[in-house]
Amino acid sequence: MASDQTRSAILAAAERLYADRGFGDVTLRDIVAEANVNLAAVNYHFGSKDELIAELFVTRSIALNRERLAELKAAEEQGGGRPPIDVILRALVGPTLRGCLGPANQRSTAARFMIRASIESVPPIRRIKNREIDHLRKFAAAMRRALPNRSDEEIYWGLHFALAMAHHTIRESERLTKLSEGKCDLDDVDGIIERVVGMAVMGLTAGKAESKTPAKVAAR
Repeated sequence: MASDQTRSAILAAAERLYADRGFGDVTLRDIVAEANVNLAAVNYHFGSKDELIAELFVTRSIALNRERLAELKAAEEQGGGRPPIDVILRALVGPTLRGCLGPANQRSTAARFMIRASIESVPPIRRIKNREIDHLRKFAAAMRRALPNRSDEEIYWGLHFALAMAHHTIRESERLTKLSEGKCDLDDVDGIIERVVGMAVMGLTAGKAESKTPAKVAAR
């Protein structure tokens, strides 16, 4: 097998196995057997299991972040450099939700891999997430221009909570379906995006809630 084909076969096999079984239950020997290559090929192309996981995650993340930034750029061009906050947030969470939910996606291997990456906290993915934040800074800057009266702190919290809502919806979609007895339609991806965006906009534009410190209970 040619070197490029070997590399692609290893990546495809690893993504399928991680998507199906999770990161902890898959060994390099499992990947070797699935890809029909030898262990030396994995070591040659990737060096370690962590490096293989990192490459898969980076590949998928780059595609996701490009889509996000393309939508943000289009929104800024249309909005004269200052699009509304809901349009910015839609560009932030839309690609993630569209990529992992809905009948068109049908839980593809790539989607299931990214869901695993969201659920399971493994060191190589954690390191990448903590390092690759430049695209999020661009969203924060756009949000700041859209909401000049909000502090930086509020902007960052708003961005954080918008992402959290999107990721939690993806991770817990099955539980929500059971809890709502099917009333919450997880196939209506556009509707889900609008709900997440709507909640995030409310949080960023509503008045500040009063901080109430609970009274101390007297010692008995």
